Amino acid sequence: MAPPAATLPQPAAADEAIFFSKLSKTNGTSNGTHVDKNEYDVLENYEGKYRFAPIEEAQVSRAMIKRYFNTMYERAVSDVVIIGAGSAGLSCAYHLGKSRPDLKVTIIEAGVAPGGGAWLGGQLMTPMVVRKPADRFLTEIGVPFEDEGPFVVVKHAALFTSTVLSRVLAMPNVVLMNATAVEDLIVREDFAGRQRVAGVVTNWTLVALNHDTQSCMDPNVITAPVIITATGHDGPMGAFSAKRLVSMGLLKELGNMRGLDMNRAEPAIVNGTREVAPGLIMTGMELSEHDGSNRMGPTFGAMMASGVKAATEAIRIFESARIVDGKIVG
Repeated sequence: MAPPAATLPQPAAADEAIFFSKLSKTNGTSNGTHVDKNEYDVLENYEGKYRFAPIEEAQVSRAMIKRYFNTMYERAVSDVVIIGAGSAGLSCAYHLGKSRPDLKVTIIEAGVAPGGGAWLGGQLMTPMVVRKPADRFLTEIGVPFEDEGPFVVVKHAALFTSTVLSRVLAMPNVVLMNATAVEDLIVREDFAGRQRVAGVVTNWTLVALNHDTQSCMDPNVITAPVIITATGHDGPMGAFSAKRLVSMGLLKELGNMRGLDMNRAEPAIVNGTREVAPGLIMTGMELSEHDGSNRMGPTFGAMMASGVKAATEAIRIFESARIVDGKIVG
């Protein structure tokens, strides 16, 4: 149990008259004027007398540590793990979390800032172009846009990313672990004798990036009956699962992303979103490396629609499979 916080002196009468508020120990409410000796006294004064509630440094550490490691403990067995919190991964998490609030959805993101490449449009410009009918997803999550006929334009890509991220993180059944890398996939033989992806091998990203500089920095694991991979096209950590399928012998070779063709690329990604190996659903631009489809450039509708499609594929698995203790057994 955290030690009690020290008590600050009561404010002077003159202070109480200036923007006085208080924070209750029990309910966090404020009434603006009344002083109760049994409550923490704070002062919201922007004339040089702002005062916070008292705290011990150890309380800050304990508040973070307890919640973070309780989450790791509870999510060691998840229902769905989403690898990558870019536009496809976040769209998938939103639809899955909303449609199946009973499922424990755990997102693993290697970067400190979730969102992938969806913070900007093309060539570091800010507007985001979304072809119809994917604009319906923008309307669902509450992102305004300008209608240009066959497509719409969001004034800043960060408006989409921050909105869908806030919607996802507000869901009680969704957890995001950022600055966390997936270093490998758990693969085991399933009830039908097939090799099934059954979880992810994780490490903090800074550790994963320094395996060549230190020795013996072993990883952690999260198991789940459904893994959704959304790591994007090839890059420093992109197309991770697609490349790992090749190296472990579950895929003969990468299809490799073809040249840009928006009209071919976007429907190919959405319609191709599927379970590419038992237990592993692939979504977003990672599919372009797996299937050898075209790149789409600075248009983002396929990412949203592919994420929704991946969520529906995951729900289909949960509705048709027999799952016991986080494992598909029939």
